[in-house]
Amino acid sequence: MSFGYITSLSPLVKREHVTFNNRYKLTLAGDLYYPKNLDEHKEYPALIIGAPYGGVKEQGPAVYGNELAQRGFVVLTFDQANMGDSAGEPRRSSSPELFSESFSAAVDYLGVEVPFVDRNKIGVIGICGSGGFALAAAAVDTRIKAVVTASMYDITDIRGMMKPSPEQLNKMKAELANQRWEDYASGVPEYKPSFPTKPYPDVDDLPETDPITNEWNRFYAVPRGFHAHARGNFTTTSNLAMMQFPALAYIDEITPRPILFIVGDHAHSRSFSERAYKLANEPKEMYVVDDCEHIDLYDQVKKIPFTKIQQFFTDVFAKEK
Repeated sequence: MSFGYITSLSPLVKREHVTFNNRYKLTLAGDLYYPKNLDEHKEYPALIIGAPYGGVKEQGPAVYGNELAQRGFVVLTFDQANMGDSAGEPRRSSSPELFSESFSAAVDYLGVEVPFVDRNKIGVIGICGSGGFALAAAAVDTRIKAVVTASMYDITDIRGMMKPSPEQLNKMKAELANQRWEDYASGVPEYKPSFPTKPYPDVDDLPETDPITNEWNRFYAVPRGFHAHARGNFTTTSNLAMMQFPALAYIDEITPRPILFIVGDHAHSRSFSERAYKLANEPKEMYVVDDCEHIDLYDQVKKIPFTKIQQFFTDVFAKEK
């Protein structure tokens, strides 16, 4: 059962709850958005929206789905495996391979099950952590014709984020490896949520922490972005998988398909987009949004450059047969 969406649905848009399987036969839950006046006897371009790491389809993806459907796209949002309404155990256990696979599974679904989708005109948008997973998927799945990232995070770049010394890195690995023994013995993997079971009434009620945690709380821990399925973090040993899987290893192979990196001018995550931009081959573009922090590209409709996104995909799809 889904909880509430963080945005109202336009009266011009239809939203259908759907399910589809990945190649491991795990059932993923999604929402299909499209204009109510759509002619189902024709074919339309489609976009797949991936949620921030630990987020669900009712949050940022719902904002994007609602807006882009009004602009003529068929839009599919989804919950990652082990998250939200999707299948998979243990809950909140993340896998970069599975999370990248979800984008390709969404392409499978759109190209086979939705008759009014043009399977030659499918693009993806990855918000925050999904940006890295979307790029990893596109590097090997040529059916994805273009990629947009918004406030991109590369969750697999643990070494880059933490910049540990060799001693610190070995200590981290040892702690995670030992946690596997504890998880196996208890039968339940350790999971430490970041956000409360109920939202704080207002940002003024939030506890003061470090600047980045404060920012996460301003979205996830208040009514603005709160959802009971998005408690923050994943099982502790999920970090082992992230340390094994470099999401951007083959980003240069996405060419000649284009990539658009969208980032806030003062987003704490800006360096991820800048690094990915340097690693990618042409065609590529960096689009910087003024007066914008990381979480603004989750839900702030006046700051998310939807017209830019619309034109980017329109130009790409115009070249596809």
